[in-house]
Amino acid sequence: MILVTGGTGLVGAHLLYQLAKNDENIRAIYRSSKKIEAVKKVFYNEVNGQSLFDKITWFKADITDVPAMIPAFTDVKKVYHCAAFISFNPKDYREMRKVNIHGTAIIANLAIDAKVDKICFVGSIAAVGNSLYDGFITEESEWNSEDDNSGYSITKFGAEMEIWRASQEGVNVVIVNPGVILGSGFFKTGSGALFSNINNGLQYYTEGITGYVGVNDVVKCMVLLMNSTIKNERFILVSENNSYKEIFSLIAKYLGKKAPKIRVKKWQTAIFWRIALLISKFTKKDPLLTKYTAKSAHTVSKYSSKKIKEALDFQFEEIETVIKKVCISYTNKDS
Repeated sequence: MILVTGGTGLVGAHLLYQLAKNDENIRAIYRSSKKIEAVKKVFYNEVNGQSLFDKITWFKADITDVPAMIPAFTDVKKVYHCAAFISFNPKDYREMRKVNIHGTAIIANLAIDAKVDKICFVGSIAAVGNSLYDGFITEESEWNSEDDNSGYSITKFGAEMEIWRASQEGVNVVIVNPGVILGSGFFKTGSGALFSNINNGLQYYTEGITGYVGVNDVVKCMVLLMNSTIKNERFILVSENNSYKEIFSLIAKYLGKKAPKIRVKKWQTAIFWRIALLISKFTKKDPLLTKYTAKSAHTVSKYSSKKIKEALDFQFEEIETVIKKVCISYTNKDS
């Protein structure tokens, strides 16, 4: 039996499809039945989607609830831990610690008790250190706790420490650190909102650079790593390092929209995130921009995927091809 946490998210949904295609025996954790509908859309847009979706055994639980999670580990041999709370809003820090660190500690403890064979943990490049010499960031780059890290970065790094603890107690583990993940099916949140925003006429861009990867490549690497003899290693998953302007322009191109033309400078975002924070205090809604999203919008970070390419002889899909496919999916989402 394979257990998947976070099965109703972008990575989890596409992972479930891949596992179902491989005719695996799957148990997927969910909290809300409404979120399962988004997973159905991912499946039903693929060949034999409905019959593959029916192979999943859904298990309702919260990963931070120990009594509810104990039976989820019955007969489980492999765990894909995809669940996470993603936010760059400072007010969400405690909840992120609860889900990302405490929740992962529970997964690790139950995996140890159940004597599972292997865990694959979905980390993030946010938990990878920076290059000391302005070169490519690798798995060996040290994460510096003294940096001005976001709450999300801190909690994802803390979650990795819990996974490494499980490895010290006899469970084989692999960790993947994907860049910005692009994929279909989830267009209201996360990276999927980029497609909605550009489709709605977004005209602004910044000149920051970061790593991007297609969701299908992420899940393929995860499955290959879990089925391999590789253990107790972490891997950066990035297809290409692109500027926000390049990504926005490609999305606009394949959605048939005008590319963003107004460059936003660092000092402008510094002013705007403060205004957005003030507005959010009155509206009680999440700010449109935070200190850390403003910072990342101008940061140049380039990542190396050399390790995963050599370990699996893996070739990533070009980001333009990924974006073209996602744009087609976005265009057809309401049909």
